[in-house]
Amino acid sequence: MKNIEQATNLAQMMKKIGNLANKETVCVITNMDQPLGKAVGNSLEVIEAINFLKGNMQEDVKEVITTLGAYMLKLAGKGENIEENKKRILEQIQNGKAFDKCKQWIQKQGGDISYLENIEKWEKAKYILPVVATKSGYITSLDAQKVGEISMRLGAGRIKKEDSIDPRVGVILEKKIGDSVGKGQILAYVHANNDEIGKQEQENLQQIYEIGENKIQTKDILAII
Repeated sequence: MKNIEQATNLAQMMKKIGNLANKETVCVITNMDQPLGKAVGNSLEVIEAINFLKGNMQEDVKEVITTLGAYMLKLAGKGENIEENKKRILEQIQNGKAFDKCKQWIQKQGGDISYLENIEKWEKAKYILPVVATKSGYITSLDAQKVGEISMRLGAGRIKKEDSIDPRVGVILEKKIGDSVGKGQILAYVHANNDEIGKQEQENLQQIYEIGENKIQTKDILAII
């Protein structure tokens, strides 16, 4: 949804569908003005998820995951207090039980859990190109859709249905909205398997980053409906 009004209308419709099925339904509206987390791309996002389960959490991902999880626990009758539910989720991550459960889940499906235990086993893109800030200030805008389109053109998504997916390519964002940055600092990395396309998208990503003089705040959870 492009704005809060459209998202709210969709959420209310989904709640009505849930009510018709006699199921209590909660909708969480989240901010997508910028990508969630740092990684955009198939294996890059999986690696980020693995790191999250090992306790290395991006704050925006943590807020969304714990909020969704807390309401899931409530809806399942496992806890009425949302804040306490969030703490329980974080405890399961910090004590390693969440990661162990993930390994068990993958193993039951015939997956190779060594890729969870050692993320260095994942194949990497041939070219990892830094995107550098041209001036100092604060990140004021980072269009999520445009970042997604860059990742798609690198090969992480399909432009037409016949296209193949390259799991190794994508974008890693080192700076996001509200972060301070100095001229010459790295904003992001483009992971590419085609040098020419990689350099073009390196330039495109640099143009997507908007840097201003004043810090702005962003909120990841916009509403619970």
